Amino acid sequence: MGARESIAKKIAWISLVANIILTIGKVVIGYYSHSDAVFADGIHSAADVFASLIVLLVIKIANKPADADHPYGHGKAEVIVSGIVGILLFIVSLYVVYEAVSGLFHPIEAPSILAMWVAIFSYAAKEYLYRSSLNVANQHNSKAIEAIAFDHKADIVASLAAAAGVLLSVIGTKFNIHILLYGDKIASIFVAYLIFKIAKEMLVEAFDILLERNIDVKTQEDFITIISGFNQVRRIDKLRARELGHYIVVDLRIAIDHNKTIKEGHDLAREIKEALMEQYDNIDEVLIHLNPYFPEDE
Repeated sequence: MGARESIAKKIAWISLVANIILTIGKVVIGYYSHSDAVFADGIHSAADVFASLIVLLVIKIANKPADADHPYGHGKAEVIVSGIVGILLFIVSLYVVYEAVSGLFHPIEAPSILAMWVAIFSYAAKEYLYRSSLNVANQHNSKAIEAIAFDHKADIVASLAAAAGVLLSVIGTKFNIHILLYGDKIASIFVAYLIFKIAKEMLVEAFDILLERNIDVKTQEDFITIISGFNQVRRIDKLRARELGHYIVVDLRIAIDHNKTIKEGHDLAREIKEALMEQYDNIDEVLIHLNPYFPEDE
């Protein structure tokens, strides 16, 4: 097993165990303490459990080397996982809104203060998991681990909102401020919005990569700067680069003097490829097509 696959599995297992514990705690406490916000947060954690399981199943596939049937590798498997998690979170957000809105039309019961402490504990745990997971995702350029990190990110603010909602409801009961009793319900709707926002970001990115959107303009400009640094390159005719999960494939067309030999063109292409891959360790392949350059073309 490669180092990248090993660390990805470690992160997924840690997230899985943590989410199982948090799911049980928030769902049980949220239900019996009559807190819709904490219960909704628990449902979100249950979705995280499912997401972690999917990641564990797909990591080995995504890290398989290219083969005859998949000459560009299997990196998009991670992107598919990210999209599945996004769809799952979108469904969860709709469910939470439905439960919160329907609850507004029933007698309001203030939740127990215990629900607030559970939400605060969840916040602390998710803050740590988010930061550590995102750090590993950036180090290894893994969309699968990034999806886990975004799941944790959604839980961070969600848990704070749940805690605030419970606190407002408890204050409303103690001081007989009726409008504050709705704090827990409103907080659960806010939690749903946060979940939806994360789901949207994940789905947009997944679809962009699956549809092979070009990489960002800043990175393209950096590529052009590196390529233009070679004096033999007379013109850059076309530059395309696409993400395939945790790595990038670059397609490049350049013009060189028409009287250059095949070997000279080959050597130049190799040097350009090495220069790009030296600056960007997430580039897996650089495909270079050479066009003849004639002075009269200018």
